[in-house]
Amino acid sequence: MTKYIIRRILISIPVLIGITLITFMAYNLAPGDPVAAMIDPTLPMSGEMMQKLRQEYGLDQPLPVRYLIWLREALKGNLGYSFASRRPVWQVILERVPATIQLTLAALLIALALGIPLGVYSALHQYSKLDYVLTFLAFFAVSVPAFFFALGAIYIFALRLDLFPTHGMSTPGAAYPFFDRIYHLILPATVLGIERIAGFLRYTRSSVLEVLGQDFMTTARAKGLRNKTVFWTHGFRNSLLTLITIIALSIPGLFGGAFIIEWIFAWPGMGQLAIASINARDYPTLMGTALIGSILVLISSLLADILYAAADPRIRFS
Repeated sequence: MTKYIIRRILISIPVLIGITLITFMAYNLAPGDPVAAMIDPTLPMSGEMMQKLRQEYGLDQPLPVRYLIWLREALKGNLGYSFASRRPVWQVILERVPATIQLTLAALLIALALGIPLGVYSALHQYSKLDYVLTFLAFFAVSVPAFFFALGAIYIFALRLDLFPTHGMSTPGAAYPFFDRIYHLILPATVLGIERIAGFLRYTRSSVLEVLGQDFMTTARAKGLRNKTVFWTHGFRNSLLTLITIIALSIPGLFGGAFIIEWIFAWPGMGQLAIASINARDYPTLMGTALIGSILVLISSLLADILYAAADPRIRFS
């Protein structure tokens, strides 16, 4: 297992470099000038002053040279300085990471707590009325964009019913900060987790139905075991392989979905930072968020492979 993990990490290095290269080129070839975004359009600015600013920020170099400089510094742990705030990118991102982690983990827990049990129930009661209802709701949740649910949730639960706050992650001067944070977290985390709830429900249902039709399940029932014992002891564990893949690979998707949700709910996380950086053409900060997202995808894939062995003893890595 140790050799396998080391080999996967070594393979991930060129993949990560390729991702950062493509991302760097895409960001820098996009329309817009970061220098123009930094200056006040009402103030006079000559062409020489603009060129001086580009030289100061290293934007006068060819793209390949700028990428190699960024890569060299990134390998040293230096992601540069934000164009917008003039602060180290690592410092800017680390300030936002806790808020994003709280939001994505809460959304993942909500999706697991609802999606998997509903999927199991739907499979065990195949073609029942509730199964049809859950199937319809799952397809509806997957088809509708997350921002539509976000705006609808704000209108219904925050503005009309006044049950939850419309934005932010805390109330200034709150008597119980922990519970106040949870209170602000419920609505955006639920909206972010809706699509994952639907996905986990459908994949769980499909995986469980496939396992229920296997020969070893029939043999276990023929031995006189109760249906619940047969399913939870023999069936559910075998259906976990598909679920492990979906759950592990959904984590980067949650981070990606958090970008829009954070912006709508004014949640001060990495997503809100990334969108603000796009508007400001803040390339160093964008590259920092892209690097963290890429590492997350690779770690999720590695985690899924490791969990395979824990779920199925027949799987061994050599």
